[in-house]
Amino acid sequence: MVKEHSCIIEHKGTFELEAGKDLHASKLYNSDIAPTRLSQRTWETRHFAFLWVGIAVCVPTYTVGGVLTTYFGLSVTEAILTVLLANILVLVPLCLNAFPGTKYGIPFPVLARSSFGTLGSNLPCLVRAMIACGWFGIQTLFGGLAVHLLFSSLSDPWARLGSVGEVLGFFLFMILNLAIVIRGSNAIKTLEALSAPLLLTVAVGLIFWSFPKVDFNSILSEPPSRPEGTSVWPYFFSGLTAMVGFWATLSLNISDFSRFARSQKDQVVGQIIGLPLTMCLFASLGVIMTAASPDLVGESISDPIHLIGKIDQPFWVALSMLVIIIATVSTNTAANIVSPTNDFQNLSPRWINQTRGVLLTGAIGLSLVAWELLKKLGLLDTQLSVENLFSSWLLGYSGLIGPIAGIMMVDYFLIKRQRLNLIDLYTLKGEYPAVNRWGILAFLIPATLAILSLLMGSLTWLNDYSWFAGTALGGGLYYTFNRLRPVTQRSTVSSPQL
Repeated sequence: MVKEHSCIIEHKGTFELEAGKDLHASKLYNSDIAPTRLSQRTWETRHFAFLWVGIAVCVPTYTVGGVLTTYFGLSVTEAILTVLLANILVLVPLCLNAFPGTKYGIPFPVLARSSFGTLGSNLPCLVRAMIACGWFGIQTLFGGLAVHLLFSSLSDPWARLGSVGEVLGFFLFMILNLAIVIRGSNAIKTLEALSAPLLLTVAVGLIFWSFPKVDFNSILSEPPSRPEGTSVWPYFFSGLTAMVGFWATLSLNISDFSRFARSQKDQVVGQIIGLPLTMCLFASLGVIMTAASPDLVGESISDPIHLIGKIDQPFWVALSMLVIIIATVSTNTAANIVSPTNDFQNLSPRWINQTRGVLLTGAIGLSLVAWELLKKLGLLDTQLSVENLFSSWLLGYSGLIGPIAGIMMVDYFLIKRQRLNLIDLYTLKGEYPAVNRWGILAFLIPATLAILSLLMGSLTWLNDYSWFAGTALGGGLYYTFNRLRPVTQRSTVSSPQL
């Protein structure tokens, strides 16, 4: 029987919510974005390490090294060091924004209500959701290509479909991916645990396949593509910002996963183990294999799907494509579907549940890359490519997510002092305002500057260092606004602050 009034139970520094009829009647509550029960918090250190191996080993990670050498003017060695440093730096906001998720069992949209307001939280949620939907579309294109090459290696009639087969592969992959997320968090945990060793095996296999044919010393000693005699630092910091932006999106919604952690130690140690080395090793493999591809297959190829597709051994192509499909499903599930699913639920929890949020994510992701599918079918003529899109927008969206990350960290650790009113995060008439004007303003100022710098070509330093500048400016403004004139909180009797 459901109690009349909600209550909060403390368990050794973590909190569990017993939702009563008062919350079940709230427009801000549903069971999918409710705080996790203690029985649901089963993720151990290894699960977070597996999560990051499953997320990081993917086609875009493989290509980031090539992006740094081609578009940012870094040498191979400089690119590898940039990837490693960037992922060490991004661990800071990842671990910090994971803390409230573990302590209170809440997902990102609910956590954002503390700093942006119970309704104002929809602004950062929509920003995060649209970025994730864009990534979902890009990853699904890669996954669809792998499905096409898998079936092509097994069936000559399918191979003759050409680009039509790639489009069919896109939709098959998308349906598979969405179905897994609809099954819930346990399916995601199992997928990540099973995929991690398979993905590492493929990476090692690529190294052994290429090792006898490639002069790695000459590749590592190749000069950078930037103008001779210019300083490395502007190129390095610009590339560093882009690489931080690569997973900084997850630093916003990491609580979507940390809400299932057994303890803070599990999420912190698991992320430290799983992210930096995996990213560095797979990105290093990508940049080296791209540089070596002319020697291996006679042409420069920047992604592993096309590279493996050039191998004239159908069995190994089929096996490799199967593993790449698993890898892309694993990454897409954790990085690009879970977050927008929760974010869209935040818009209208009474109407949008998890299943509808997943389907909405798929529909928007499809619409954002529909131009590429039309191009494959010969119905649209455009010079825009997925690779160009991927390489150009890492800096662009960093200027939007940096301020959100800074505001959330400052709010939880400095303003709220790690104490949230768990019940009132789900009510319209509780402690938190519907719109926290300081959170919205602290986001809009740096976000507007970032957009203007991108469009007008001025304030280039703000664009080049967008994530760092946005995080510092957003967090600094939010702290200053709250110190000068704190948001007046409404007192409540039924919802004690914890």
